[in-house]
Amino acid sequence: MVDKTEEMERIQNLLNNRHYVALIAELAEMNAVDAAEILDNEKAANAVLLFRMLPKDLAAEVFALLSSEQQSAFITSITDNELGPILHELAFDDVVDLVEEMPANAVRKILLNSGEEERKLINQFLKYPPDSAGSLMTIEYVSLKKNMTVKEALSYIRETGLKKETIYTCYVTDANRVLEGIVSLKELVLAPEHELIENIFESECIYVNTHDDQETVVTVFKKYAFLALPVVDTEKRLIGIITVDDVMDVMEQEATEDFQIMAAMQPSEDAYLDTSVFQLARHRIGWLMLLMVSETFTGKIIEHYTELLATLTILTSFIPMLMDTGGNSGSQSSTLIIRGLATGEIRLRDWMKVLWKEFRIALMVGVLLGLTIFAKSYMIDRKPVLMSATVGCTLVITVMIAKLTGCLLPILAKRLKLDPAIMAGPLITTIVDAVSLMVYFKIAGLLLF
Repeated sequence: MVDKTEEMERIQNLLNNRHYVALIAELAEMNAVDAAEILDNEKAANAVLLFRMLPKDLAAEVFALLSSEQQSAFITSITDNELGPILHELAFDDVVDLVEEMPANAVRKILLNSGEEERKLINQFLKYPPDSAGSLMTIEYVSLKKNMTVKEALSYIRETGLKKETIYTCYVTDANRVLEGIVSLKELVLAPEHELIENIFESECIYVNTHDDQETVVTVFKKYAFLALPVVDTEKRLIGIITVDDVMDVMEQEATEDFQIMAAMQPSEDAYLDTSVFQLARHRIGWLMLLMVSETFTGKIIEHYTELLATLTILTSFIPMLMDTGGNSGSQSSTLIIRGLATGEIRLRDWMKVLWKEFRIALMVGVLLGLTIFAKSYMIDRKPVLMSATVGCTLVITVMIAKLTGCLLPILAKRLKLDPAIMAGPLITTIVDAVSLMVYFKIAGLLLF
């Protein structure tokens, strides 16, 4: 295995010592991913110099893998004569992504160096909602007709396949581009030359609509283990395909967004080190402000029972444990349910099953924790039996409320077409804190007075 650090140092030394012939030879042997990583870590001027040394067939592939910041720097630095061939070699969906992410001056340069037909298609693709199937698809697919023979189909694939995103699955359409079915390259290779496509293609195929949400696309890919998925319009005309590499990017993006929301932050697609301190603070302050204000209700509850606390100050020592255990219990349940909803393992209609299962788990866990804290308080800490019973009973009820809240709130959010991740740890902890205190003081009032 090649040591990436050594490789980067070797490239840097060749660049610093201006050994350009050796540098060109070194870059030509590199994997596109590794070359893009090296260029991303270089200053813009050096990165452009290294990019110009790449072989033409490798340059476009490397360009597609660069960060958007480095791509923008390249577009503004290289000439139109250099940019044109790169855009020509890029997959169409990569060109669309490029236009979406670049600043206005870079977009203008891209469009000027694109063909008239390609410009029309780019503008058409940009009209699809940002998180829709239409925004993910590419038009570079193989389309066949039913009246073709296998020999004609294979000949057509040889002529056009080099510019297609994938050739392993081919799509059968009629004269109006209506999707009629699919046929795999394997079936074409194994079938007799003079067999008609009509006799070997599968008429039943899975597809998505251009306006379907990208999460729907991910679910379909995961369920059927596709390498590519056709995208049709409302009249079932084949518009494009989505490939598995684009879906992997969506999965990573969705997972990152969920983690950010669960940590009480506003989602952001920018890399952490590339985001300013002001932006990061702005993304975090909203939720923190909301949660801080919500926690003032907890203070109001404590204030309401000031006389009770003054009479039995020992009650105060158990408050942090009760609140933390309740918050942790709720977070456990909400994390599992949010994940289940995201993967499709749990559906909205399963809410009763989830509630019944979490109720039994909460009862079992709550009783065990309650007995444990009762034993510790009474036998080790030598607290009065009623005091220990108060804490134990409160913990049982708190854990049950927390787990039931943690399982139901994400499902409710999903039902309201909100992101279930907003019902994660911080929000549930805030709710459970207030509830656990009210339960604690009510039980203390009943058992100790």
